[in-house]
Amino acid sequence: MFRSRRLPSLLRWLVFLAGWALLACAGATVRDEEIAECRAGEISTWPDGTDRPAIGRQIRIVYRHDGAPAWFDAATVSQSIDRAAQAWSGCGIPAELVASDGSDGVAALPDTVVILWDEAGSLGNFGLANPGKRRLFLGPQAFRQLRKVNPGYDARQTLQMVISHELGHFFGLMAHSRRCVDVLSYYHDDRGNQCQTRDPAGLKAVVEYRSQLPTACDIARCRAVNRISPLKNGRLQ
Repeated sequence: MFRSRRLPSLLRWLVFLAGWALLACAGATVRDEEIAECRAGEISTWPDGTDRPAIGRQIRIVYRHDGAPAWFDAATVSQSIDRAAQAWSGCGIPAELVASDGSDGVAALPDTVVILWDEAGSLGNFGLANPGKRRLFLGPQAFRQLRKVNPGYDARQTLQMVISHELGHFFGLMAHSRRCVDVLSYYHDDRGNQCQTRDPAGLKAVVEYRSQLPTACDIARCRAVNRISPLKNGRLQ
């Protein structure tokens, strides 16, 4: 079973998000450029996995809403899934959210990912990908704790980031990025090593530097591991 690294620990997330209203604008221009552009030599990953081809040449996504926190309706979660799927489709592997009648027919197809709320499956994380079983588990308790600590925070932002991050593993990105802004990133390891950014001061000036959707470097990695032609000029189109 593949377990994605926490993104980051729940406690760190809650401390960060509690101060969301204090977000500063410094470094925003650099961050936006990092999201849109992947420069030569910029891709770097943590030694926690090996990228491999996606689970299929197209990816279907089925969503099961049972067990979701009450403040997330099915439409809200589906919209987040659809945004992530459309963004990851820039890799050259089409992805789409498909309707399900509740049976296991579509879910059993080899190129289908099932997203569901499951505390045991998420292992206490906001989200956890299991590419071998074609399951993406969302953690209801983590989102409940987030709401308890900061009820005024719009948790849709975290939901989008978690879904985008975990879906990336099904496209073959098994290693996490050391590029701070990438949606597949985590900020530091357990030995004091930090992620990388063009503007370290900008990283410190904002609460959440990581993108909510895949960046140009996330897409470039995906295209490379799946042997699809690179981005034009290293930029998202």
